[in-house]
Amino acid sequence: MEETAAGRGQRRQRAAQPRSSRGRGTAARRGSTAREASADEHPADEASRAVVPRRTAQGGEPAVLRTLSARSRAAGGPRLREVLSQLSLGRQDVSEASGLVNHVVSHLIQAVRGRDGSFGSIGRLGAGSYYERVKISEPNEFDIMLVMPVTRLQLHECDDTGAYYYLTFKRNPKEKYLNRFLDEDGKLSAFKMLEELRRIIKEEVKHIKNVEVTVKRKKPGSPAITLQIKKPPAEISLDIILALEVQQSWPPSTQDGLNIECWLGRKVRREFRHKPVYLVAKQNKKEKLLRGNTWRLSFSHIEKAMLNNHGSIKTCCESDGVKCCRKDCLKLLKYLLERLKMKHAKELDKFCSYHVKTAFFHSCVTWPSDMDWQYENLEHCFQKYLEYFLRCLQDSQLPHFFIPQYNLLSLDDKASNDFLSRQINYQLNNGFPVFHQVEVL
Repeated sequence: MEETAAGRGQRRQRAAQPRSSRGRGTAARRGSTAREASADEHPADEASRAVVPRRTAQGGEPAVLRTLSARSRAAGGPRLREVLSQLSLGRQDVSEASGLVNHVVSHLIQAVRGRDGSFGSIGRLGAGSYYERVKISEPNEFDIMLVMPVTRLQLHECDDTGAYYYLTFKRNPKEKYLNRFLDEDGKLSAFKMLEELRRIIKEEVKHIKNVEVTVKRKKPGSPAITLQIKKPPAEISLDIILALEVQQSWPPSTQDGLNIECWLGRKVRREFRHKPVYLVAKQNKKEKLLRGNTWRLSFSHIEKAMLNNHGSIKTCCESDGVKCCRKDCLKLLKYLLERLKMKHAKELDKFCSYHVKTAFFHSCVTWPSDMDWQYENLEHCFQKYLEYFLRCLQDSQLPHFFIPQYNLLSLDDKASNDFLSRQINYQLNNGFPVFHQVEVL
Protein backbone atom coordinates (compact mmCIF):
# COMPACT_ATOMS: atom_id res chain seq x y z
CA MET A 1 0.00 0.00 0.00
CA GLU A 2 1.27 3.37 -0.70
CA GLU A 3 1.35 5.12 1.12
CA THR A 4 0.31 4.69 4.86
CA ALA A 5 3.65 3.06 4.70
CA ALA A 6 5.48 6.02 6.21
CA GLY A 7 7.41 5.37 9.42
CA ARG A 8 5.58 3.12 11.85
CA GLY A 9 7.75 4.14 14.84
CA GLN A 10 8.71 2.15 17.81
CA ARG A 11 6.14 -0.61 17.34
CA ARG A 12 8.30 -1.87 14.46
CA GLN A 13 11.47 -2.15 16.46
CA ARG A 14 10.81 -5.60 17.75
CA ALA A 15 8.98 -6.84 14.67
CA ALA A 16 11.84 -5.83 12.37
CA GLN A 17 14.35 -8.10 14.10
CA PRO A 18 14.97 -11.56 12.69
CA ARG A 19 13.54 -14.13 15.07
CA SER A 20 16.85 -15.87 15.57
CA SER A 21 18.57 -12.66 16.65
CA ARG A 22 16.12 -11.47 19.31
CA GLY A 23 17.69 -11.32 22.73
CA ARG A 24 20.80 -13.19 21.64
CA GLY A 25 23.28 -10.34 21.43
CA THR A 26 25.16 -9.20 18.35
CA ALA A 27 25.65 -11.84 15.72
CA ALA A 28 29.06 -11.07 14.30
CA ARG A 29 29.89 -14.16 12.32
CA ARG A 30 31.74 -13.44 9.12
CA GLY A 31 31.41 -15.40 5.93
CA SER A 32 34.00 -16.64 3.50
CA THR A 33 36.67 -14.28 2.25
CA ALA A 34 37.12 -16.00 -1.10
CA ARG A 35 38.14 -13.70 -3.94
CA GLU A 36 35.55 -13.60 -6.71
CA ALA A 37 36.05 -10.17 -8.25
CA SER A 38 35.96 -9.95 -12.00
CA ALA A 39 38.34 -7.77 -14.00
CA ASP A 40 36.01 -4.78 -14.04
CA GLU A 41 35.24 -4.72 -10.26
CA HIS A 42 37.14 -2.45 -7.88
CA PRO A 43 37.23 -2.78 -4.08
CA ALA A 44 35.81 0.19 -2.24
CA ASP A 45 36.96 1.58 1.08
CA GLU A 46 34.18 1.24 3.66
CA ALA A 47 34.07 4.97 4.36
CA SER A 48 34.14 6.04 0.72
CA ARG A 49 31.14 7.01 -1.30
CA ALA A 50 30.83 4.58 -4.16
CA VAL A 51 30.31 5.64 -7.73
CA VAL A 52 27.00 4.30 -8.99
CA PRO A 53 26.98 3.30 -12.67
CA ARG A 54 24.72 5.05 -15.11
CA ARG A 55 23.06 3.71 -18.23
CA THR A 56 24.99 3.38 -21.43
CA ALA A 57 24.66 6.03 -24.12
CA GLN A 58 22.48 3.62 -26.11
CA GLY A 59 20.04 3.34 -23.20
CA GLY A 60 20.93 -0.25 -22.44
CA GLU A 61 21.54 -1.89 -19.08
CA PRO A 62 23.91 -0.09 -16.70
CA ALA A 63 27.50 -1.14 -16.41
CA VAL A 64 28.48 -3.67 -13.75
CA LEU A 65 28.44 -2.18 -10.25
CA ARG A 66 31.97 -1.35 -9.14
CA THR A 67 31.30 -0.75 -5.47
CA LEU A 68 30.91 -4.29 -4.15
CA SER A 69 34.27 -5.79 -3.26
CA ALA A 70 35.00 -9.50 -3.44
CA ARG A 71 35.30 -9.53 0.35
CA SER A 72 31.88 -7.98 0.92
CA ARG A 73 30.25 -10.25 -1.65
CA ALA A 74 31.64 -13.31 0.09
CA ALA A 75 30.58 -12.01 3.50
CA GLY A 76 27.14 -10.80 2.51
CA GLY A 77 26.03 -13.31 -0.11
CA PRO A 78 25.26 -16.47 1.85
CA ARG A 79 23.82 -14.43 4.70
CA LEU A 80 21.07 -12.97 2.52
CA ARG A 81 19.41 -16.36 2.37
CA GLU A 82 19.81 -16.71 6.11
CA VAL A 83 18.09 -13.35 6.63
CA LEU A 84 15.26 -14.32 4.29
CA SER A 85 14.61 -17.50 6.23
CA GLN A 86 14.27 -15.42 9.40
CA LEU A 87 11.84 -12.98 7.79
CA SER A 88 9.29 -15.60 6.78
CA LEU A 89 5.99 -15.44 8.63
CA GLY A 90 4.83 -18.32 10.80
CA ARG A 91 1.73 -19.98 9.37
CA GLN A 92 -0.01 -20.18 12.74
CA ASP A 93 0.76 -16.53 13.52
CA VAL A 94 -0.58 -15.44 10.15
CA SER A 95 -3.77 -17.49 10.57
CA GLU A 96 -4.50 -16.04 14.00
CA ALA A 97 -3.73 -12.45 13.01
CA SER A 98 -5.71 -12.52 9.76
CA GLY A 99 -8.62 -14.17 11.57
CA LEU A 100 -8.79 -11.31 14.07
CA VAL A 101 -8.54 -8.69 11.33
CA ASN A 102 -11.32 -10.34 9.29
CA HIS A 103 -13.52 -10.51 12.39
CA VAL A 104 -13.05 -6.79 13.10
CA VAL A 105 -13.44 -5.64 9.50
CA SER A 106 -16.54 -7.75 8.85
CA HIS A 107 -18.23 -6.29 11.93
CA LEU A 108 -17.33 -2.73 10.94
CA ILE A 109 -18.49 -3.05 7.34
CA GLN A 110 -21.84 -4.44 8.42
CA ALA A 111 -22.24 -1.69 11.00
CA VAL A 112 -21.17 1.12 8.66
CA ARG A 113 -23.55 -0.04 5.93
CA GLY A 114 -26.46 -0.06 8.36
CA ARG A 115 -25.88 3.40 9.83
CA ASP A 116 -27.22 5.58 7.02
CA GLY A 117 -27.31 5.80 3.24
CA SER A 118 -23.98 7.56 2.87
CA PHE A 119 -21.85 4.43 3.21
CA GLY A 120 -24.47 1.82 2.36
CA SER A 121 -22.55 0.48 -0.68
CA ILE A 122 -19.16 0.21 0.99
CA GLY A 123 -17.04 -2.91 0.45
CA ARG A 124 -13.52 -4.10 1.26
CA LEU A 125 -10.32 -4.50 -0.71
CA GLY A 126 -7.18 -5.93 0.87
CA ALA A 127 -4.08 -3.89 0.07
CA GLY A 128 -0.50 -3.54 1.22
CA SER A 129 2.33 -5.97 1.87
CA TYR A 130 0.33 -8.72 3.62
CA TYR A 131 -2.02 -9.16 0.66
CA GLU A 132 0.89 -8.77 -1.77
CA ARG A 133 2.65 -11.60 0.13
CA VAL A 134 5.77 -9.55 0.80
CA LYS A 135 5.13 -8.87 4.49
CA ILE A 136 8.21 -9.40 6.63
CA SER A 137 9.00 -10.15 10.27
CA GLU A 138 5.53 -10.33 11.89
CA PRO A 139 1.88 -10.33 10.71
CA ASN A 140 1.22 -7.25 12.84
CA GLU A 141 0.23 -4.64 10.22
CA PHE A 142 -2.68 -4.81 7.81
CA ASP A 143 -4.14 -2.36 5.29
CA ILE A 144 -7.78 -2.53 4.26
CA MET A 145 -9.42 -0.22 1.75
CA LEU A 146 -13.10 0.48 2.38
CA VAL A 147 -14.31 1.07 -1.16
CA MET A 148 -17.33 3.09 -2.27
CA PRO A 149 -18.49 2.71 -5.89
CA VAL A 150 -19.26 6.14 -7.37
CA THR A 151 -20.40 6.99 -10.90
CA ARG A 152 -20.05 10.11 -13.03
CA LEU A 153 -17.21 11.89 -11.25
CA GLN A 154 -15.24 14.72 -12.78
CA LEU A 155 -11.52 14.74 -11.92
CA HIS A 156 -9.65 18.06 -11.77
CA GLU A 157 -5.88 18.04 -11.31
CA CYS A 158 -4.86 20.21 -8.37
CA ASP A 159 -1.10 20.32 -9.01
CA ASP A 160 1.56 19.26 -11.52
CA THR A 161 2.12 15.77 -10.09
CA GLY A 162 -0.87 14.24 -11.86
CA ALA A 163 -1.61 12.29 -8.67
CA TYR A 164 -3.90 14.62 -6.68
CA TYR A 165 -7.38 15.67 -7.73
CA TYR A 166 -10.44 17.65 -6.80
CA LEU A 167 -13.65 15.73 -7.42
CA THR A 168 -16.99 17.09 -8.53
CA PHE A 169 -20.16 15.33 -9.64
CA LYS A 170 -21.28 15.35 -13.23
CA ARG A 171 -24.88 16.18 -14.05
CA ASN A 172 -27.62 14.20 -12.32
CA PRO A 173 -25.44 12.01 -10.11
CA LYS A 174 -26.94 8.85 -8.69
CA GLU A 175 -25.19 9.40 -5.36
CA LYS A 176 -27.25 12.38 -4.15
CA TYR A 177 -26.75 11.10 -0.61
CA LEU A 178 -23.14 12.30 -0.88
CA ASN A 179 -24.20 15.93 -1.37
CA ARG A 180 -23.74 16.57 2.34
CA PHE A 181 -20.01 15.97 1.88
CA LEU A 182 -19.61 18.73 -0.71
CA ASP A 183 -17.76 21.90 0.25
CA GLU A 184 -18.88 25.41 -0.60
CA ASP A 185 -17.28 25.12 -4.07
CA GLY A 186 -19.11 21.90 -4.89
CA LYS A 187 -16.03 19.72 -4.41
CA LEU A 188 -16.34 16.36 -2.71
CA SER A 189 -14.53 16.79 0.60
CA ALA A 190 -12.22 13.93 1.57
CA PHE A 191 -11.94 15.45 5.04
CA LYS A 192 -15.70 15.45 5.65
CA MET A 193 -16.15 11.87 4.47
CA LEU A 194 -13.17 10.60 6.44
CA GLU A 195 -14.33 12.35 9.61
CA GLU A 196 -17.81 10.84 9.34
CA LEU A 197 -16.39 7.37 8.75
CA ARG A 198 -14.03 7.80 11.72
CA ARG A 199 -16.93 8.86 13.95
CA ILE A 200 -18.95 5.77 13.03
CA ILE A 201 -15.99 3.43 13.51
CA LYS A 202 -15.11 4.93 16.92
CA GLU A 203 -18.63 4.16 18.10
CA GLU A 204 -18.80 0.69 16.58
CA VAL A 205 -15.50 -0.71 17.86
CA LYS A 206 -17.03 -0.67 21.34
CA HIS A 207 -19.51 -3.31 20.21
CA ILE A 208 -17.07 -5.80 18.71
CA LYS A 209 -17.21 -8.98 20.75
CA ASN A 210 -14.33 -11.12 21.99
CA VAL A 211 -11.57 -8.67 21.05
CA GLU A 212 -10.38 -5.29 22.33
CA VAL A 213 -10.11 -2.65 19.60
CA THR A 214 -9.19 1.02 19.95
CA VAL A 215 -9.00 3.84 17.41
CA LYS A 216 -5.64 5.58 17.42
CA ARG A 217 -5.27 9.34 17.37
CA LYS A 218 -5.53 10.87 13.93
CA LYS A 219 -2.25 11.58 12.14
CA PRO A 220 -2.24 14.92 10.27
CA GLY A 221 -2.53 14.35 6.52
CA SER A 222 -2.87 10.58 6.81
CA PRO A 223 -5.53 8.86 4.68
CA ALA A 224 -5.87 6.06 7.24
CA ILE A 225 -8.04 5.41 10.26
CA THR A 226 -5.70 3.30 12.37
CA LEU A 227 -7.09 0.66 14.73
CA GLN A 228 -5.12 -1.15 17.42
CA ILE A 229 -6.24 -4.75 17.97
CA LYS A 230 -5.13 -6.43 21.19
CA LYS A 231 -3.48 -9.78 20.58
CA PRO A 232 -1.47 -10.62 23.70
CA PRO A 233 1.41 -10.35 24.14
CA ALA A 234 1.48 -7.97 21.16
CA GLU A 235 -0.88 -5.81 19.12
CA ILE A 236 -2.03 -5.67 15.52
CA SER A 237 -2.20 -2.37 13.66
CA LEU A 238 -5.00 -2.09 11.12
CA ASP A 239 -5.09 0.85 8.72
CA ILE A 240 -8.50 1.50 7.20
CA ILE A 241 -8.35 3.67 4.08
CA LEU A 242 -11.42 5.25 2.51
CA ALA A 243 -11.38 4.89 -1.29
CA LEU A 244 -13.73 5.75 -4.13
CA GLU A 245 -14.10 3.31 -7.03
CA VAL A 246 -14.92 5.04 -10.30
CA GLN A 247 -15.74 3.12 -13.49
CA GLN A 248 -14.15 5.43 -16.04
CA SER A 249 -10.96 5.87 -18.02
CA TRP A 250 -7.71 6.48 -16.18
CA PRO A 251 -6.61 10.16 -16.12
CA PRO A 252 -4.23 11.47 -18.85
CA SER A 253 -1.33 11.66 -16.36
CA THR A 254 -1.21 7.83 -16.38
CA GLN A 255 -1.02 7.47 -20.16
CA ASP A 256 2.74 6.86 -20.31
CA GLY A 257 2.98 4.85 -17.08
CA LEU A 258 2.69 1.13 -16.36
CA ASN A 259 5.21 0.24 -19.06
CA ILE A 260 5.00 -3.51 -18.54
CA GLU A 261 4.73 -4.69 -22.16
CA CYS A 262 8.19 -6.27 -22.17
CA TRP A 263 7.65 -7.79 -18.71
CA LEU A 264 4.02 -8.92 -18.33
CA GLY A 265 2.80 -8.23 -21.85
CA ARG A 266 0.69 -5.78 -23.81
CA LYS A 267 -2.51 -7.71 -23.15
CA VAL A 268 -2.02 -7.58 -19.37
CA ARG A 269 -1.37 -3.82 -19.50
CA ARG A 270 -4.56 -3.32 -21.49
CA GLU A 271 -6.53 -5.41 -18.98
CA PHE A 272 -5.12 -3.42 -16.07
CA ARG A 273 -6.01 -0.09 -17.66
CA HIS A 274 -9.61 -1.22 -18.07
CA LYS A 275 -9.94 -1.70 -14.32
CA PRO A 276 -11.65 1.04 -12.24
CA VAL A 277 -9.97 4.21 -11.03
CA TYR A 278 -9.41 4.30 -7.26
CA LEU A 279 -8.99 7.51 -5.30
CA VAL A 280 -8.10 7.64 -1.61
CA ALA A 281 -8.86 10.45 0.81
CA LYS A 282 -5.44 12.06 1.00
CA GLN A 283 -4.49 15.66 1.74
CA ASN A 284 -2.15 17.27 -0.77
CA LYS A 285 0.47 18.95 1.41
CA LYS A 286 1.55 21.23 -1.45
CA GLU A 287 -1.69 23.18 -1.26
CA LYS A 288 -1.21 26.68 0.11
CA LEU A 289 -4.47 26.41 2.03
CA LEU A 290 -5.06 22.93 3.45
CA ARG A 291 -8.78 22.34 3.17
CA GLY A 292 -8.92 18.55 3.06
CA ASN A 293 -10.81 18.31 -0.22
CA THR A 294 -8.17 16.51 -2.31
CA TRP A 295 -8.02 12.87 -3.39
CA ARG A 296 -5.02 10.87 -4.57
CA LEU A 297 -4.94 8.17 -7.22
CA SER A 298 -4.31 4.70 -5.83
CA PHE A 299 -3.09 1.66 -7.76
CA SER A 300 -2.95 -0.79 -4.88
CA HIS A 301 -5.16 -3.25 -6.74
CA ILE A 302 -2.79 -3.28 -9.75
CA GLU A 303 0.32 -3.49 -7.59
CA LYS A 304 -1.10 -6.50 -5.78
CA ALA A 305 -1.94 -8.18 -9.10
CA MET A 306 1.58 -7.58 -10.47
CA LEU A 307 3.29 -8.91 -7.36
CA ASN A 308 1.13 -12.00 -7.17
CA ASN A 309 1.55 -12.74 -10.92
CA HIS A 310 5.03 -11.41 -11.46
CA GLY A 311 6.57 -13.77 -14.02
CA SER A 312 7.10 -13.11 -17.72
CA ILE A 313 6.43 -16.85 -18.00
CA LYS A 314 3.05 -17.32 -16.34
CA THR A 315 4.08 -20.39 -14.33
CA CYS A 316 6.82 -18.49 -12.48
CA CYS A 317 6.80 -19.45 -8.77
CA GLU A 318 3.72 -21.67 -9.19
CA SER A 319 3.79 -25.19 -7.82
CA ASP A 320 4.77 -26.65 -11.18
CA GLY A 321 6.92 -23.70 -12.25
CA VAL A 322 10.41 -22.40 -11.60
CA LYS A 323 10.93 -20.21 -8.54
CA CYS A 324 12.39 -16.75 -9.08
CA CYS A 325 13.83 -14.36 -6.49
CA ARG A 326 11.90 -11.17 -7.32
CA LYS A 327 9.88 -11.08 -4.11
CA ASP A 328 12.88 -12.15 -2.05
CA CYS A 329 14.82 -9.16 -3.35
CA LEU A 330 11.93 -6.84 -2.50
CA LYS A 331 11.69 -8.26 1.02
CA LEU A 332 15.43 -7.76 1.57
CA LEU A 333 15.39 -4.12 0.50
CA LYS A 334 12.24 -3.45 2.54
CA TYR A 335 14.00 -4.93 5.55
CA LEU A 336 17.20 -2.99 4.88
CA LEU A 337 15.25 0.28 4.80
CA GLU A 338 13.37 -0.64 7.99
CA ARG A 339 16.59 -1.37 9.86
CA LEU A 340 18.25 1.82 8.65
CA LYS A 341 15.18 3.88 9.62
CA MET A 342 15.39 2.42 13.12
CA LYS A 343 19.01 3.61 13.39
CA HIS A 344 18.48 6.98 11.69
CA ALA A 345 14.80 7.82 12.23
CA LYS A 346 15.15 11.59 11.83
CA GLU A 347 17.38 11.55 8.76
CA LEU A 348 15.29 8.94 6.93
CA ASP A 349 11.84 10.06 7.99
CA LYS A 350 10.79 10.90 4.42
CA PHE A 351 11.38 7.37 3.13
CA CYS A 352 8.87 4.53 3.19
CA SER A 353 8.42 1.10 1.69
CA TYR A 354 6.62 2.59 -1.31
CA HIS A 355 9.92 4.03 -2.55
CA VAL A 356 11.39 0.54 -2.42
CA LYS A 357 8.38 -1.02 -4.13
CA THR A 358 8.39 1.56 -6.92
CA ALA A 359 12.09 0.92 -7.57
CA PHE A 360 11.26 -2.79 -7.61
CA PHE A 361 8.66 -2.42 -10.36
CA HIS A 362 11.07 -0.35 -12.45
CA SER A 363 13.71 -3.05 -11.94
CA CYS A 364 11.27 -5.73 -13.12
CA VAL A 365 10.83 -3.73 -16.32
CA THR A 366 14.58 -3.19 -16.72
CA TRP A 367 15.18 -6.94 -16.33
CA PRO A 368 11.89 -8.42 -17.59
CA SER A 369 12.82 -12.05 -18.14
CA ASP A 370 12.40 -14.74 -15.50
CA MET A 371 15.96 -15.75 -16.39
CA ASP A 372 17.09 -12.38 -15.01
CA TRP A 373 15.76 -13.36 -11.56
CA GLN A 374 16.81 -16.98 -11.12
CA TYR A 375 16.61 -18.02 -7.50
CA GLU A 376 20.13 -19.41 -7.43
CA ASN A 377 21.38 -15.93 -8.43
CA LEU A 378 19.74 -14.16 -5.48
CA GLU A 379 22.87 -12.22 -4.47
CA HIS A 380 23.50 -10.94 -7.99
CA CYS A 381 19.84 -10.02 -8.51
CA PHE A 382 19.64 -8.17 -5.21
CA GLN A 383 22.80 -6.30 -6.17
CA LYS A 384 21.26 -5.20 -9.50
CA TYR A 385 18.07 -4.06 -7.78
CA LEU A 386 20.13 -2.18 -5.19
CA GLU A 387 22.13 -0.55 -8.00
CA TYR A 388 18.97 0.82 -9.52
CA PHE A 389 17.73 2.23 -6.21
CA LEU A 390 21.12 3.82 -5.51
CA ARG A 391 21.07 5.44 -8.94
CA CYS A 392 17.63 6.89 -8.18
CA LEU A 393 18.89 8.30 -4.87
CA GLN A 394 21.98 9.77 -6.49
CA ASP A 395 19.89 11.53 -9.15
CA SER A 396 16.99 12.35 -6.78
CA GLN A 397 14.76 10.87 -9.46
CA LEU A 398 12.28 8.03 -8.92
CA PRO A 399 9.26 8.33 -11.24
CA HIS A 400 5.96 7.01 -9.95
CA PHE A 401 5.40 3.72 -11.78
CA PHE A 402 1.90 4.69 -12.95
CA ILE A 403 2.33 8.49 -13.16
CA PRO A 404 5.75 9.17 -14.73
CA GLN A 405 5.62 12.94 -14.22
CA TYR A 406 5.34 12.43 -10.46
CA ASN A 407 8.84 12.22 -8.93
CA LEU A 408 8.87 10.43 -5.56
CA LEU A 409 12.40 11.68 -4.74
CA SER A 410 12.29 15.45 -4.74
CA LEU A 411 15.42 17.52 -5.25
CA ASP A 412 14.26 19.45 -2.20
CA ASP A 413 15.14 16.33 -0.19
CA LYS A 414 18.53 15.75 -1.81
CA ALA A 415 20.31 15.79 1.56
CA SER A 416 18.10 12.92 2.75
CA ASN A 417 18.59 11.08 -0.54
CA ASP A 418 22.38 11.39 -0.25
CA PHE A 419 22.30 10.26 3.38
CA LEU A 420 20.37 7.09 2.53
CA SER A 421 22.67 6.46 -0.43
CA ARG A 422 25.74 6.61 1.83
CA GLN A 423 24.15 4.31 4.38
CA ILE A 424 23.21 1.71 1.75
CA ASN A 425 26.65 1.86 0.15
CA TYR A 426 28.27 1.23 3.53
CA GLN A 427 26.02 -1.78 4.10
CA LEU A 428 26.69 -3.06 0.60
CA ASN A 429 30.45 -2.85 0.97
CA ASN A 430 30.52 -4.49 4.39
CA GLY A 431 28.25 -7.50 4.05
CA PHE A 432 25.09 -5.79 5.40
CA PRO A 433 26.02 -5.68 9.11
CA VAL A 434 22.70 -4.01 9.97
CA PHE A 435 20.91 -7.26 9.16
CA HIS A 436 22.66 -8.93 12.07
CA GLN A 437 22.62 -6.21 14.71
CA VAL A 438 20.26 -6.51 17.68
CA GLU A 439 18.36 -3.39 18.71
CA VAL A 440 18.48 -2.46 22.38
CA LEU A 441 14.87 -1.90 23.42
